[in-house]
Amino acid sequence: MKIKPEQLTRTLASNSLPLYWLSGDEPLLMQESADLIRASYRDNGFSEREVFNVDKSFNWSTFSQATGNLSLFSDRKIIELRLSNAKLDEPGKKAIQHYLDDLNPDYLILISGPRLDAATLKTKWFSQIESKGALIQIWPINRENLAPWLEQRLRRDGIQADMEAVRLLADKVEGNLLAAMQEIEKLKLLAGGEPGSPIKLDAKTVMQVVADSSRYNVYQLIDTTLLGDTVRSQKMLAGLRNEGVYPLVILGALTRELRSLLPMLEKKDQGQGVNAIIQSHRVWFNRKQAVSSVLARISTNLIWQLLDHARLIDQSIKGMSHANPWDELSLILLKLAGSPVTRSNRAVSNQRK
Repeated sequence: MKIKPEQLTRTLASNSLPLYWLSGDEPLLMQESADLIRASYRDNGFSEREVFNVDKSFNWSTFSQATGNLSLFSDRKIIELRLSNAKLDEPGKKAIQHYLDDLNPDYLILISGPRLDAATLKTKWFSQIESKGALIQIWPINRENLAPWLEQRLRRDGIQADMEAVRLLADKVEGNLLAAMQEIEKLKLLAGGEPGSPIKLDAKTVMQVVADSSRYNVYQLIDTTLLGDTVRSQKMLAGLRNEGVYPLVILGALTRELRSLLPMLEKKDQGQGVNAIIQSHRVWFNRKQAVSSVLARISTNLIWQLLDHARLIDQSIKGMSHANPWDELSLILLKLAGSPVTRSNRAVSNQRK
């Protein structure tokens, strides 16, 4: 069965399942869910624990041996499979299926790995696993939900923060929940008052204490740009540059997105509705708002202009022009976000001469 992370505590209290599969790319939330499962089963006598790190060279016979050997006097055991890849090979699928076909109540299988794609979730093999265990899909906390999440965490740790302090903290730790928890611990130490009394937190204290630990990825940058948030997209671009991301990685993701928008815009020009277009192109649920936003304001002609600009940026990255690729990436993102560009496009126009 599929359960949400917030349903995990209730599920653990009311069910004794043989397998839990944690799927996601957010380290803190994955860790907290795994800790919750371990603690619950440990309280029920599962005192032993064995961990397998599964990569391409992993021998699945070791897992089969571990689940096949249990003496009459052994303690109950948690067996963890930490996957480096969301897709299991055939020996892995067979080993897990074989175990589920002959369950041992003295074992709990805890699988954790990267986010599973839609195709894997629809396979007959995975449906059989879901029928006997629980799948918990853990999604990153988006910007809209980050402030409420931080407020709840602060309150849990005895910190009363005003709205401006929470907003500022969210800006500084966006995309990096581990850093958020570290900063909350720091705030407890440095902003604390009398022992036992609640800690009052304002924006000034956050500015003084919290480092800018925000972390972004290229796909967040693309979606933010599609939403038309120019200020945030420019901040994210600067963050990626500071992290040493190669500009060609950003350009590649951007051009793929632009090309994927072309057939959608053609259908829009033919009179199809945006919702129908998004559904027919199987846009991920968490991207629907971004794609809807850009389809509402962009034209096919602009897409071709941006692809032409991307070609020139590619040349600048490869040293075939004197243009600054980061400046040009900033410019193309502004155009895609719908911001009026007032800067002279001198570097690009020079390339066309």
